[in-house]
Amino acid sequence: MEVAQRLRAPEGTRTDVARDPRPDHGRPLETEYRPRRPLDLRRTVLFQRRGRNDPTMAATASVIWRASRTPHGVATLALRETHPGVVRGAAWGPGAEWALDQLPALCGSADDPAGFEADRHPLIADAHRRHPGLRLSRTGLVFDALAVAIFEQKITGMQAFAAWRRIVTWHGERAPGPTPVPLFAPPTVDGWRRIPSWVWHRAGLEPPQAKTVVRAAARGASLVRAVHRAQDGEAVDRALISQPGVGPWTSAETRIRALGDPDAVSVGDFHLAHEVGYALTGSRTDDDGMLELLAPWAGHRQRVIRLIGASGVSEPRRAPRLHPEDHRDR
Repeated sequence: MEVAQRLRAPEGTRTDVARDPRPDHGRPLETEYRPRRPLDLRRTVLFQRRGRNDPTMAATASVIWRASRTPHGVATLALRETHPGVVRGAAWGPGAEWALDQLPALCGSADDPAGFEADRHPLIADAHRRHPGLRLSRTGLVFDALAVAIFEQKITGMQAFAAWRRIVTWHGERAPGPTPVPLFAPPTVDGWRRIPSWVWHRAGLEPPQAKTVVRAAARGASLVRAVHRAQDGEAVDRALISQPGVGPWTSAETRIRALGDPDAVSVGDFHLAHEVGYALTGSRTDDDGMLELLAPWAGHRQRVIRLIGASGVSEPRRAPRLHPEDHRDR
């Protein structure tokens, strides 16, 4: 497995990623990571961001910032590509060392493309050729990925991202470091369980999703252990789906972000089957049709889906954009 070389800034100096006019946040722990394969840092890592105003992530022209709640506490991670093939990472907070240890996986080091045959379809072959640095990122943070996937159940992305932003900002923890905007780490597992019902309503999340998050948090530690003990994707899927309110779509979304599962397919997604069908055949299809189209790439179906997204090919919009009604004041 690829590892990053650990560095520490000399006493009394400030690193490029730490330049900020606000009060000093202490010396960061630093890493230099040299991936063995081409890496598109922004396309790989920013896939983890949930909407442009995600309170856990921010991006400037040169730096990607990520706040997370690691097993050792809150951490802020700053990533920048200093020159081609070299990623510099700096981290603040009690979870800084864990965040830097996880950095290669976040950048796709655990993503193994062996056996992937892009030339089975000209669009996939072209996207693969044009985006050789697209890697499948993994955070290693199962419960956070599960929580945000539950937020996104059966509602628009706009609604889910707004509710995520409110809950994490209100009940998360301010992340350390000289971030360009205030960032927040998600609540602890126990913190998710203790969020009052009226807060979920004010955040704009429907009761079924709120109850599912709270139920999952009640056995969050054992659920995370079960996922990490699982030997393969099917075992992970069984562990997640054993939780009430978690179905195949939510399990797949969790595995994609937390574990970088290269074969996960979000069956039941409102748009995905249409997008895959249009990209590969020029016509819409349903979930069964999508699975049939992706079958030749078994083991790498998520990789194909990501390449379709990177290709820029999408079905023309057929109707005006949906503007959901806001029920929070009712």
